Amino acid sequence: MIEVKRASSLGPGARGTVARLLTQTFAEDFAPISTATDRLAAAFEHMVLLDRFHVAFQDGQPAGIATVTEGEQEVFAPRWAPFRRHLGAVRGTVGYLVVRTAFMGADPGATPGRAEIGFVGTVPKYQGQGVATVLLTELMALSGHHTYVLRDIKDTNEAALGLYRKLGFVDHSRRPARFSARAGFGAYVTMIRAPG
Repeated sequence: MIEVKRASSLGPGARGTVARLLTQTFAEDFAPISTATDRLAAAFEHMVLLDRFHVAFQDGQPAGIATVTEGEQEVFAPRWAPFRRHLGAVRGTVGYLVVRTAFMGADPGATPGRAEIGFVGTVPKYQGQGVATVLLTELMALSGHHTYVLRDIKDTNEAALGLYRKLGFVDHSRRPARFSARAGFGAYVTMIRAPG
């Protein structure tokens, strides 16, 4: 059974749970900062804004994650010192800058009734079991918005793109990836699900 809960309702340890889910589900994206997921989760824990995150549990275990924001809302409030404390001076500084520049920034097309869904991820051992489908379906049913946007999906992430299309999202735009040969993908895809 899959159950979805807002992270702010999880009680003590909620930030740690979200931080660990982030490092497990986005390990490839955070690898340039560090591959030591425990240290990375410790560095991330302070910055998580719990009311933006939703966690999917499968049989009582944290299995997936996603955020919902609107307007100018962010999902992180990073501070430099915790990054340096957990990752060291150089990696901590790089990590802080990467989070600020690559993983923050409100939806530029924000309008009333439009929400951005982000950081959709499933723990590898639960992939292919419907976790993301249930998570996204519940978020859209409960959030009260009429339009949803997913930004910056790698064009090589066929599993995610296929799931989003199955849920009614359509391709809206593409943005070329910087250093695409080194990054291993060519563009970031933005998808929208709107009424009508």
